[in-house]
Amino acid sequence: MRIVVQEPPFDFGAEAAGFATGRYDMGAIVTFSGIVRDLDAGTLDVMEIEHYPGMTEKALEKIATEAVDRWSLGDVLVIHRYGRMAPGDQIMMVATAARHRKDAFEAAEFLMDYLKSRAPFWKKEHTGAEADWVAARDEDEEALTRW
Repeated sequence: MRIVVQEPPFDFGAEAAGFATGRYDMGAIVTFSGIVRDLDAGTLDVMEIEHYPGMTEKALEKIATEAVDRWSLGDVLVIHRYGRMAPGDQIMMVATAARHRKDAFEAAEFLMDYLKSRAPFWKKEHTGAEADWVAARDEDEEALTRW
């Protein structure tokens, strides 16, 4: 299991390839990358993400360990960025490895739902001269109820 919280961009292809290499005992690998999405009006200049070092990594490790236990995963990778990012930049990546695809997909969805709604990151959208904190969305909280 590898949990990374970092400011610089990451190479999704290299991370996915590295995660998959040598997985002869796993039948499924699922990868996902979250991207900064522009606002409907097309006015997002920058998304700024903040976190508390130490606390964030512990929270991500705890949820990743829960995923490993619930779905018998062979491995998990979570990369999440912080700092300032423009529309189109990668924010995060989740990869799961399991013997069977259902476990790999479900665990990846579980982790993504957690990262979207409960992980200790705070997002601020900068548009022109304004900056607003992003509020939790009901549909993101609702997604957690299925787990």
